[in-house]
Amino acid sequence: MEKVNRILWGLVFIVLGVIVALNALDIIDFNIFFNGWWTLLIIIPCFIGLFDSSNEGKIGNIVGLIIGIVLLLLCQGWLRFDLVIKLFIPAILVFVGIYLIFGNLFRNKIVDKVNEIKSKGNGEAITATFSEQFVAKSGEEFKNANIDAIFGSVVLDLTDAKIKDEAVITASAIFGGIDIIVPKDVEVKIKSTPIFGGVSNKSKSNNTKKVIYIDALALFGSVEVK
Repeated sequence: MEKVNRILWGLVFIVLGVIVALNALDIIDFNIFFNGWWTLLIIIPCFIGLFDSSNEGKIGNIVGLIIGIVLLLLCQGWLRFDLVIKLFIPAILVFVGIYLIFGNLFRNKIVDKVNEIKSKGNGEAITATFSEQFVAKSGEEFKNANIDAIFGSVVLDLTDAKIKDEAVITASAIFGGIDIIVPKDVEVKIKSTPIFGGVSNKSKSNNTKKVIYIDALALFGSVEVK
């Protein structure tokens, strides 16, 4: 899937380059800065994100894609703003209803595992609101943590932490950033929900006997595991 992702981005740049070249040669007269051109900065990444295998949170990309298309239609005058406002709440209600009915389709085994382990005991709460937090677990046993970065940043260093078999992390980055540094002998499994944000896993595991399960939300923010 990573190859598909690279191909799609490659096609985007090729098409853009061809359009600019044809405009420069006066072969076509296409204004790439049309009304609402900026909505493509939302639509294209969300669309390509649907094909990214490392991104298990498809809901965020679907929501972003819908929002981007609606904004484009508004800018082009194909939709009226007052109509969108009237339909906004009904659309939310319909979306919630669909999610409740077909919720299992969006569920992930990782989320089930996170809930299972968290039910055995509350984890450490790490919060950064308009601030920065650096937490290092050196020689300590690590089982569970809830991380919230709201207009702030959190770095959780687990390089020297003691992880017996399984551990879980719930990470929410809202207009903020979260970096999680994991040991090399631990496998990382992520359930991500990026909404105008990003979640990435750059960790490399040499031992699959130890696992860290991460449920990550990135709302106009980023969660990075390395």
